[in-house]
Amino acid sequence: ISILSCLYWENILVPMQVNPLVLYGFMLLFLINPTKTFYYKSRFWLLKLLFRVCTAPFHRVEFADFWLADQLNSLVIVLMDLEFLVCYYSFELNWNKSNGLLPDNTGHAVCHSYSYGVRAIIQCLPAWFRFVQCLRRYRDTKRAFPHLVNAGKYSTTFFVVTFSALYSTHKAQNHSDTQVFFYLLIVFSVISSCYTLIWDLKMDWGLFDKNAGENTFLREEIVYPQKAYYYCAIVEDVILRFAWTIQISLSTLDVIPSTADILATVLAPLEVFRRFVWNFFRLENEHLNNCGEFRAVRDISVAPLNADDQTLLEQMMDQEDGVKNRQKSKAWKRSQSVSLRRPRLASQSKTRDTKVLIEDTDDEAYT
Repeated sequence: ISILSCLYWENILVPMQVNPLVLYGFMLLFLINPTKTFYYKSRFWLLKLLFRVCTAPFHRVEFADFWLADQLNSLVIVLMDLEFLVCYYSFELNWNKSNGLLPDNTGHAVCHSYSYGVRAIIQCLPAWFRFVQCLRRYRDTKRAFPHLVNAGKYSTTFFVVTFSALYSTHKAQNHSDTQVFFYLLIVFSVISSCYTLIWDLKMDWGLFDKNAGENTFLREEIVYPQKAYYYCAIVEDVILRFAWTIQISLSTLDVIPSTADILATVLAPLEVFRRFVWNFFRLENEHLNNCGEFRAVRDISVAPLNADDQTLLEQMMDQEDGVKNRQKSKAWKRSQSVSLRRPRLASQSKTRDTKVLIEDTDDEAYT
């Protein structure tokens, strides 16, 4: 409706620039609506998590905290668009014109450049949230691996954004050192993509396990019935992790005006799709192996449970000691164990049992 109102503003006699404000205003009011209507619990669960993400260094990091921060890393374009909206309506919009959203070609566009610094800061924010979360987890666990190594992964984003900003500003001002920043941008973009790709596949998804057995290149235990799902996800992750090469190649040729904006519009939804796929295998790996060593929570489930098991699990999760799901050969100290049958998928030929361990003493990760 907002797009149609912008296109046909002359027929409805509403200035073009009013429609985006109405849309964003409605979405904001929907989110912060204090009445217990319109998914009240879900909305305030999201607001609570957003607050915890923004204040990550000051409290213990939980699974949902880092999970939401990872989603924000795939929504950088959305955050930059919000920053552009605020900047444009504050400094560049001509409120006296009914078609003020149309470009006036004056050549003084500030909001779409890195010249005033805020754009680069907004672009770094999601990576910064995850960076400080990793540092906080290192402080709590005293384990350099994986937390400091993971923090290093997110720090590569700072270099990519820095050299991208320097390249853009120096190119606009025709400086002689423009190519230097371009080559540095390419180098750190490759490093960042390789770093994040390896972490996706090996650490987040737990794939390429040497003990995978018949599940070649995967891991010993998998939930989803077809191995093709995993192989397709690997290929998709590789392609979309390096999709920036298409954007930077075409935008530097300057063949078509606004090439960078057009490609950003195409690649932004693809990045959201990549994160959508990533979520399934990351949650699966956490459920099977507790690779992040988080306490069990009732926020997210990888497969449906029957009513009896669901009630039992919720009772155990409400206990002080919590529940941990471990799938390792190492013997774990425990006071008692409860065997729960994992829900059988329709295409699975046999049912396997999952051991859920209830520990009387907290693991060192929670001290």
